[in-house]
Amino acid sequence: MPALPLDDSARAASSPAETEGGFGVYIHWPFCLSKCPYCDFNSHVMRDVPEDAYVDAIIRELTYFRELSGPRTLTSLFFGGGTPSLMTPQAVTRLIDAVAGLWHVPQGTEISMEANPTSVETAYLKGYKSGGVNRISLGVQALSDDDLRFLGRLHSVGEALQAVKLARDVFERVSFDLIYARPAQTPAAWRRELEEAISYAADHLSLYQLTIEPGTAFEKLFKAGSLLPPSADDAATLYEVTQEVCAKAGFGAYEVSNHAKPGAECRHNLVYWRYGDYAGAGPGAHGRLSVEGKKIATETERLPSRWQAEVMRAGHGLTRMEEIAPAEQGDEMMMMGLRLSEGVPLARYEKLSGRIIEEKRLLLLEKDGLITRRGGQLYATARGRMVLDKLLGELLV
Repeated sequence: MPALPLDDSARAASSPAETEGGFGVYIHWPFCLSKCPYCDFNSHVMRDVPEDAYVDAIIRELTYFRELSGPRTLTSLFFGGGTPSLMTPQAVTRLIDAVAGLWHVPQGTEISMEANPTSVETAYLKGYKSGGVNRISLGVQALSDDDLRFLGRLHSVGEALQAVKLARDVFERVSFDLIYARPAQTPAAWRRELEEAISYAADHLSLYQLTIEPGTAFEKLFKAGSLLPPSADDAATLYEVTQEVCAKAGFGAYEVSNHAKPGAECRHNLVYWRYGDYAGAGPGAHGRLSVEGKKIATETERLPSRWQAEVMRAGHGLTRMEEIAPAEQGDEMMMMGLRLSEGVPLARYEKLSGRIIEEKRLLLLEKDGLITRRGGQLYATARGRMVLDKLLGELLV
């Protein structure tokens, strides 16, 4: 594992000033009841998880990250996966208490958990809330039983909507995910489905275009010609329908794929997109931390059993811990920040990267209708956000 030139005393004494973007903690629970064919996340099908042992290991790794980060004030805590709602409320409470003992957690700090409709039970939801969770994100994915089967989901539409209702009865902040641009999906059908979803939504929706990710079951079907997603033009039309329907309902597109009522934006994801710091614990988790003036990237071992063994041996399961060069920091910040409707402060890009984007390049992109500038802030236009990879390629030369 690459190592930074920091000794233990320097890590323990490190107390950096709060960085722009905030500070989050991400906890990865990699276990699922089944593997969805579109999913490229680090998830593993395992039904009899030794929960206490894995929680012990996560707490041990979090303690190591506290030594790296120094004292910080938490912006958000996020339980992702995998399926973290397969954990018992007791396990979740232990982890929240551990985070609160390592960093300062102000009253009202966002604590989010991903959950699947198949694993949502009233008793568990109330237990999660009692333990400190205050925001739930449900993996609904579709409001069509045929498409749920196509996506490999284990729940029905009825079960999904019941889960949304249960979550809203317990939590003030509830989000759920949908995947669109599914094979043969028409704009009219997606409009109806999205309008129905909004009628059940609380304050936040995550709406993702179906992407054929490397190494997934869908990639094999795609290569074999058995899976035909919409063309780029058809997907763009579906994206435009998404923006129109959500805007009409008051769900602003604060990020390319995320829509929320004012004030309901996911604070944890904003830490990522604003290029803040975050500690990522658990198998296959990634992180970005400021340590003694350096920005470091961390990654942990993906295989749960190997990760657990490494944590118990060394105090962490890191496979990567290396400094991010200034130019790369600027590029990462720009790549994340242009996804946001609030844009990117050019002065921060210049400070991080040590580079200035040529005025003629900015003027050309403005002329092409891909960016706008106001008060030192750089924004991707609606058109620019649709071709973000192309925009970044022309901007970050």
